[in-house]
Amino acid sequence: MRIYLAGPDVFRPDARAHGQRLKAACARHGHEGLFPLDEPVTHAASPDAARGIYRANLALLERADVVMANLAPFRGQEPDSGTAFEIGYAAARGKPVWAYADDTRPLAQRVATGTDAQGRPVDAGGHLVENFGLGLNLMLACSVTLVQGGPDDCLQAIAAAHAASPSHQESS
Repeated sequence: MRIYLAGPDVFRPDARAHGQRLKAACARHGHEGLFPLDEPVTHAASPDAARGIYRANLALLERADVVMANLAPFRGQEPDSGTAFEIGYAAARGKPVWAYADDTRPLAQRVATGTDAQGRPVDAGGHLVENFGLGLNLMLACSVTLVQGGPDDCLQAIAAAHAASPSHQESS
């Protein structure tokens, strides 16, 4: 199975080495990891370079059977917006999406700083915070299988689900 490795990991100072570690973790589970930085990209900061990266990432997503996304908060309290796009793209293409985060407590518990006049949770800016008991915004939470922990935890959950699936049991 080919797994697209979505997440803000491409912005880490050690992004390529981290991508290799993620791919090695996939290989330990018998899968091929597809990391966004696998495709050659230009380092020029231009709109054309950005479009090239976009097209390369979509091509990798198309090759993938499954998406595994790092949904840990990035540059704030929400997941990386590019990762959220990739999840939406994969979901629209009918690909299973698995995700992981260290903190999967309900969003209202993690983000709310108070309540409004009706007792609904609000953030520091006074904006309502979703209170569905989900660890993420409902559009993400309802489109992924969320695992608490890191990539290895997520890969183990994928392996367990694959082993338990009827199609896998028939071919075994």
